[in-house]
Amino acid sequence: MSTGADKPPPLRRDAQRNRELLIAAARELFAEQGLEAPLDDIARRAGVGNATLYRRFPTREDLIEAVFHDTLSTGLRLGEEARRADDAWAALVGYMESVFEGLAADRGAIDLMTTAIPAGPTLATLREHNHETVGLLVRRAQEQGAMRPDIVAEDLLFALAAVGRCVPSSASVAPGSWRRQLALLFDGLRAEAARPLPAPPLTFEQLGTVLADLGSGRPRPQTG
Repeated sequence: MSTGADKPPPLRRDAQRNRELLIAAARELFAEQGLEAPLDDIARRAGVGNATLYRRFPTREDLIEAVFHDTLSTGLRLGEEARRADDAWAALVGYMESVFEGLAADRGAIDLMTTAIPAGPTLATLREHNHETVGLLVRRAQEQGAMRPDIVAEDLLFALAAVGRCVPSSASVAPGSWRRQLALLFDGLRAEAARPLPAPPLTFEQLGTVLADLGSGRPRPQTG
């Protein structure tokens, strides 16, 4: 029988308040600047010292996990709902529209979903779940005759990452314009649009490398 001895002790009221202030400040700065927002600026906006930030969140990944925990949980729920749908094409389109709606005004969320930043446990679970969801829906849509047969999950994730990087900027100029680009992308995936593709798809590992470079802003040198 559990005695509760393995549970962390509750935070003191001032420590809990500092934690909440840091999460709120990080959420604002991540949304404005992306996930590379300076930690010093986060502590300053929260009105606490750097030592307090690092005591509560020893790594940037710990802070990201705390800030986006609810968002990540929502992503898992949306994926599960999409998996249960009968019409795989409609489920895939609806799933991606829901995800993009959550990204439109948040640069931090865009970084979270379109780059390979170091992951805490919830983010790692979401990435794996998202890849599985997209792969499952792609295969089912192909079986149902709605999607061209030469597409793999990595093709779609690559294209979505490229579109996603432009969402915050386009949202500030023309809100909702990302819907047009997403519709154009999916129209190109319909079975009736199929033409021979000029190159093979990326592997899962290659996609991870591309997203890591996208997050760092430093492309790898070409090798051959």
